[in-house]
Amino acid sequence: MTPFGQRVRGLRKKKRLTLKQMAQDLGVSSAYFSALEHGYRGRPTSGLVQQIAGYFMLSTEETEDLKRLARLSHPKVTVDTSGLNPKATELANLLAELIHELDEDTVDWIINEIRGRRAARRRPGPTH
Repeated sequence: MTPFGQRVRGLRKKKRLTLKQMAQDLGVSSAYFSALEHGYRGRPTSGLVQQIAGYFMLSTEETEDLKRLARLSHPKVTVDTSGLNPKATELANLLAELIHELDEDTVDWIINEIRGRRAARRRPGPTH
């Protein structure tokens, strides 16, 4: 399941809607929606994300978060490390090789570590 699929499923369940009902209301097939939720289809289009946000009457902030999740929900990622440090290529290949073996805690740790270091680089340093 993708982050986007997980969120949409949560919204559906909260409203007690079946996948079939939601798909019918939005004019898409239930098979497509099922594949989207489970990560067998690529990212949804921005138009569909907007439709879903409107369907659930999401706030602007919730809609932006849904868009962010959609961007992060491509189940078959290609990582281009050409021109980068050899360790970046090693990391990409190691992750591709081992991703199926990682438990949820390890995945959470890796995500938090990367996001934390990225945020630290973006913070302005002390001024003197």
